Amino acid sequence: MVMKDFDTETILRDYDRDGVALVRKLLSPEEVRAIRAELDRYLREDLAFKPVDARTFEADETTLRNLWRLEVHNDFFRDFGAREDLHALIKPLVKGEPVLAGVETFNKPARIGSGVPPHQDNAYFCQTPPDMLTVWIAIDAVTEANGPVTYVKGSHRLGPLPTKPSGVRGNSIGLAGMPAVGKEDLLVALLAPGDATIHHCDTIHYSAPNTTDHPRLGFLLVFRGSHTTTDPGLKATYSAAAAATPPA
Repeated sequence: MVMKDFDTETILRDYDRDGVALVRKLLSPEEVRAIRAELDRYLREDLAFKPVDARTFEADETTLRNLWRLEVHNDFFRDFGAREDLHALIKPLVKGEPVLAGVETFNKPARIGSGVPPHQDNAYFCQTPPDMLTVWIAIDAVTEANGPVTYVKGSHRLGPLPTKPSGVRGNSIGLAGMPAVGKEDLLVALLAPGDATIHHCDTIHYSAPNTTDHPRLGFLLVFRGSHTTTDPGLKATYSAAAAATPPA
């Protein structure tokens, strides 16, 4: 894979202001194909031998919704998360040395892909200070119709908001109430394969179900600053919600 130079000044400006930055062509078509090929191989050859918490199914109990902990279960994805160009990009955003905390997928399969309730990721990550983020990379095209992620710009400045169990497997904890926002406050992430968003762990976001004939596969890398620690209160709240709708 070719190491890249990113427009870090613009990305940092947008990230600080909005809690989310849009990055076009983060990955090349060749890199997207390599990720898709390894995911296909992993599903075909490895997943059946992994722990139950390595995946979440849709309501039909057979269609894959998420893959979890790929950095633990797969050398290719662990190495991908160690790329020097990604770490150089992430370092100023997490205000310290980046630590790969997770590699996962949100598959949003055609016609059956479930929605994601409004939430802040740190309700799951439980880190203090909240110097943690997600790089969300489109493997399939993300359109208005197939369940794009919508971000509430500036919501990372609200801090942690009250939560409640969502009952959604794979997204077990959501906001207790959605703050009032206008259309101008929203970023709907319409992405070509290889495009990405980078969002702060306190940025509110959500997505609708996919009712189209086109899948919407997202590949996610989660990073934290090496200085963050787990908040016991946040962890207890999340653990209770996850226990009700395992595995996440």
